[in-house]
Amino acid sequence: MQIGSYTLKNKLIVAPMAGVTDRPFRQLCKRMGAAMAVSEMVSSNSLLWGSEKTRRRASHDGEVKPISVQIAGADPVMMAKAAQYNAAQGAEIIDINMGCPAKKICNVMAGSALLKDEALVGKILDAVVRAVDVPVTLKIRTGWDIQNKNAVHVAHIAEDAGVQALAIHGRTRACAYQGQAEYDTIAMVKAAVRIPVIANGDIDTPEKAKQVLDYTHADAVMIGRAAQGRPWIFREIDHFLATGKRLPPPEVTEIHHVLMHHLHELYAFYGEYSGVRIARKHISWYTRGLVGSAAFRHAMNQLQTIEAQLSATHTFFEQLADQGRRLAYIQDEVIAV
Repeated sequence: MQIGSYTLKNKLIVAPMAGVTDRPFRQLCKRMGAAMAVSEMVSSNSLLWGSEKTRRRASHDGEVKPISVQIAGADPVMMAKAAQYNAAQGAEIIDINMGCPAKKICNVMAGSALLKDEALVGKILDAVVRAVDVPVTLKIRTGWDIQNKNAVHVAHIAEDAGVQALAIHGRTRACAYQGQAEYDTIAMVKAAVRIPVIANGDIDTPEKAKQVLDYTHADAVMIGRAAQGRPWIFREIDHFLATGKRLPPPEVTEIHHVLMHHLHELYAFYGEYSGVRIARKHISWYTRGLVGSAAFRHAMNQLQTIEAQLSATHTFFEQLADQGRRLAYIQDEVIAV
């Protein structure tokens, strides 16, 4: 798959997720087989550019290329300036958020709320594409609600504006994350435009990834929630698409190693106070379904220091390893066997 001058090594992209796809997570997923990872959303509000949070979100030191940064907003001029700012900070691809269903985003007529105003969609896309020399991509949903699915029309607007790839989540704004994603609309968009189309929504196994690619004829798939605590899903899907066979599930010792490395990167990136608190959700995701994990997670949430968090995590996984346990996936649950 080609985005501007960048040729992706496979069909696997990490979805932008607020509070999740920071630099440590993006780098981890790329090491685990993802071809590209889109950053957390950065507001187009220039007042936020100097904040510590925004500086962290715009940090790409040592990150594997291509570097894709997502911006959000509803004013074409501000979005153009945000694109220029991030390109100057090292962004090699600018992604525009018109897919986020969160109320705090939609209430300011950004994210998926923009799908209601196709004229404004066109103005924003035109302004951003003209403002930067790097490729511009777009993330949308299938429409505002079930009765108003306008993804095909928006895709034509994007293509005409010079957008170079389009990611589509298979739900409407009104659906949020409820129910099941549908792929008919994504297939319709793929058939209607010449630019690359990326399918997103409920892709959580290698088999599902292949099924969605075959059904929609999309150029790639975008994985979000399924990668939380399970970054090796990218190598699993890549292997399955290449061979038709599943890789064996990772052993507890490997999960232990991956998690500990991830924790150290979080601490280095955020510092002790924020790093320990942000790490809690990742530890919870890595250990969900494992024997004894409920009590472990409860105790983990009480710990306040890096030393205590690392020690508790190490002890938990050592106990599992001593019992010769291996991770397995049964009916989408992770258990130790």
